Amino acid sequence: MKRKREGEEKSMDIVWQTPANPPEAHDYIFRNGRRYVRPYYFEFIAHVKNRWAGKTIVDLFAEEFKGRPYEYYVNAVECGRIQVDGEMVPVSYVVKSSQKISHFLHRHEPPVMAWDVSVIEKEPDVVTVCKPASVPVHPCGQYRKNTVVGILQAEHGLAPLFPVHRLDRLVSGLLILARNAPKADIFRQQIEGGLVQKQYIAKVVGEFPEDKQVVDANINYNAREGRSTVEVRPFINDSAKGKAACTKFTRISSNGTYSIVLCEPITGRTHQIRVHLQYLGHPIANDMLYLSEQTVDRSSKGSSADRSVLLSDAGLTSSIGEKELNECKGDSTGDFSIDPKCTNCPNLAPKGYDGHDEGLWLHCFRYSGPGWTYECPYPEWAKL
Repeated sequence: MKRKREGEEKSMDIVWQTPANPPEAHDYIFRNGRRYVRPYYFEFIAHVKNRWAGKTIVDLFAEEFKGRPYEYYVNAVECGRIQVDGEMVPVSYVVKSSQKISHFLHRHEPPVMAWDVSVIEKEPDVVTVCKPASVPVHPCGQYRKNTVVGILQAEHGLAPLFPVHRLDRLVSGLLILARNAPKADIFRQQIEGGLVQKQYIAKVVGEFPEDKQVVDANINYNAREGRSTVEVRPFINDSAKGKAACTKFTRISSNGTYSIVLCEPITGRTHQIRVHLQYLGHPIANDMLYLSEQTVDRSSKGSSADRSVLLSDAGLTSSIGEKELNECKGDSTGDFSIDPKCTNCPNLAPKGYDGHDEGLWLHCFRYSGPGWTYECPYPEWAKL
């Protein structure tokens, strides 16, 4: 539930949210083809890791969460927006292992494309939707309300929902969500048992071969770079790094410049279809990550906003004093509140977001299993 601190109602409008607060339809703002979330006050919680112990509270944040300046953390500690074990502490306070750290933050979520999350079928135990590109499936990192699950709850009243499978944020198409945990378990058992067939289409560079192509090559995912690579065994008795992965490809159509390709992943590795198409010499035509062999080291471009806050599903049991909250009070301007302590205000999007996030030409259109099949229409780009 939303929490108001003691004495707040007389002096200010700050309401601190936790993960228990459901998204609501009025949380969203639509501008220039993007869906934004109104910035909101949120509480992040973490517990001190062993490698953090012995650092001052300010140094811990400045070293581990580099998305905000040192001065912000000093001020946040002084005004009570960063607390230890539910209490305000001085900036020189040295943290100990397992202590609870609370960070009260004016949260800005990245925008997504403004397309609707359209419901395809609604059954007693299952909901299927067509996921727009750019929208993550469930809360992760910087995203909480700007997710498929959040939007379905806010705009369609569908909750709880249990995603049966996942699609990468930039991928569009069929998404199956169970409406209860037992049904979700049945789907997952079928997927783990190899009883489910997955079909995607992709728009790739060049004239794809007419014959069916099967890529059976290990995939090694580098989390630091956010990118996968194919690892091929040089000799039959040598072992390759990474995880076993297999994808079948069949050309649907081609105009010589581009091809539409049916993609059937047998396994489910990170970026499997994307990197296997690159391996064949026909990468997805708008996939900037795999159109070039050059590796982009994302760590060199600064920390993303989700690295600058502490993530947790735990609730808050402490309170911030009225005096400290008055010093941190924000004011409302236009469609959303402007917070004077926030390093992202007055912009809707968090810092570091370039505003040009588009979807991949990769679309999930069919999942089928024992006695069931669900489908999603083709996107416009699939017509050559």
